[in-house]
Amino acid sequence: FDRGGRIARQGRLDRKLLNELLRDPYYARRPPKSAGREQYGSEFVRRFPATPDGLHTAAAFTAATVAEGVIRFGGGATELIVSGGGVHHPVLMAYLGGFLPGVTLRRMEEFGVSADAKEAVAFALLAVETWYRRAANVPSATGARRAVPLGQIAWGD
Repeated sequence: FDRGGRIARQGRLDRKLLNELLRDPYYARRPPKSAGREQYGSEFVRRFPATPDGLHTAAAFTAATVAEGVIRFGGGATELIVSGGGVHHPVLMAYLGGFLPGVTLRRMEEFGVSADAKEAVAFALLAVETWYRRAANVPSATGARRAVPLGQIAWGD
């Protein structure tokens, strides 16, 4: 964790490592796709040295993969709403803006929701959709066979 990007700001980009990581065929695959610990577990994290350069390169890598997805699959997006902890990381945000010239970055707060509340808002939305038994998945994004309610209401002791 690099609060406010303090450590990453002291580092420099390791272009060789960044280019090596971005050659992974996963990033060229079309959605739907997902990744988990199998791809981004401890083995992956160890590729970034625990140094300012490592944290700087990790921030650039994160921004590059988001930008690649927007460019390749974003349908010509001209705005990107950013949320989550990354909005507080100036190195990540600077790279994201640099990788997406012509795309306006807007923070979730501009729409009345704290960027830090991203997961809380998502789970509240999923809960409401489950309560009303409405489908809350997007098969074209997740690869699911069909749209279904996500979750279950359980009453217990």
